[in-house]
Amino acid sequence: MHRHRLPDAPSQDVLDRVATLAARIFRAPMASVTFADDEEIRCWAAHGMPVEAHHGRRAAGLCATALARGEVCVIPDAPADPRVAADPLVTGEPGVRFYAAAPIVTPGGHRVGSVNVMDTRPRQADPDDLDALRDLAALVTGELELRLAAAHTVAVERGLRADAERLARTLQRTLLPPALPQVPGLSAAAAYHPVSVDEVGGDFYDLFPLDGNRWGFFLGDVCGKGTDAAVLTSLVRYTLRAAAVYDPDPCAVLANLDAVLQQEHDGRAAPPPYCTALFGVLEPDAGGFAVTLAGGGHPPALVVRAGGGVEAVHPEGGQLIGILRNPRFAQVTTRLEAGDSLLLYTDGLTEARVGTGARLDEEGLAAYLAAAAPTGADDLLATVHKLIATLGEGVSDDTAVLALSVPVRATTVPSQEPRCSTTTV
Repeated sequence: MHRHRLPDAPSQDVLDRVATLAARIFRAPMASVTFADDEEIRCWAAHGMPVEAHHGRRAAGLCATALARGEVCVIPDAPADPRVAADPLVTGEPGVRFYAAAPIVTPGGHRVGSVNVMDTRPRQADPDDLDALRDLAALVTGELELRLAAAHTVAVERGLRADAERLARTLQRTLLPPALPQVPGLSAAAAYHPVSVDEVGGDFYDLFPLDGNRWGFFLGDVCGKGTDAAVLTSLVRYTLRAAAVYDPDPCAVLANLDAVLQQEHDGRAAPPPYCTALFGVLEPDAGGFAVTLAGGGHPPALVVRAGGGVEAVHPEGGQLIGILRNPRFAQVTTRLEAGDSLLLYTDGLTEARVGTGARLDEEGLAAYLAAAAPTGADDLLATVHKLIATLGEGVSDDTAVLALSVPVRATTVPSQEPRCSTTTV
């Protein structure tokens, strides 16, 4: 009973149809399907009688006799049979006289119940009817095994889903830097906001040293989800870092990445791998940083100025990376002064839906940041996190965020260590 996960209460399902069919085959007014546990016999389906009327102790009675025999049981006249004469169904309502039953036997040989047919008049059973009763009991056994297999499948699926979620989280962590490096005179913070914990996304970011005192950084989004996206993300991150070491010019870095992705596809029938990205170079100067930023089909970066206001930094004309013939990449320069912050993000943020159903878009994000007036990379990251939480189900895609800021204290207390952090939310 416990192994086959029988329900705690009767239900209207295939067992009801078995009871009805048994009564019809025998042309009898009553039929039932009963199961037995350690102490009692309970009815799960009945035809022509209340379900509650066929409950009883396992020690004696009609169903107990059927279970004890282990084969088809026929009692032509119940009051005359001492084994069942005291059964309440015989002595009281409905006054059973004829009884026939086939045991429900599991593949392991356990008799867990029976399919029963009853009549209020004494009679004999036709051999063909008894064969049909055996078939109905076998049908119930098949239903029990089907339910057991379904329960096992659900348990396995849940286990696999849990394993997949753990694997996805582990794989996702390997695609992002475990921590951002400390850049003298700069605060850096990053976060990854997944929509689903069991699916690997293609958003990526990084911050790393170049030659001299220059630093490279990038953020982007590859096409697709799952393991294919993970493989592509790993290729893109490695290529961007390697290309930047070879030639740190931002447009040249994106051109090298495009060439690698084009070669990766090599005319195959499958959709070509592609991505969007922003790649930049930071160079410290006179209390701030000069920033050169190139874009390939990616939303613009935003600069939150210390004195108030938000500016879009958008390399005009940058095209998707890896999918077009001879794509054009563009770059732009700007400066980060003390108190300024630079925000890079993927389109999961700007394509999120606000309460009215419209997209947040770049203008809406800029307006939100201008009203919040965050100070520093960590505060900027917290502001974006609050926005994503506010949008709730309006966010339908993963979002990666990279924030860089020049602390005001860097111009007055140069001996203090700048704070750097990386966060996965």
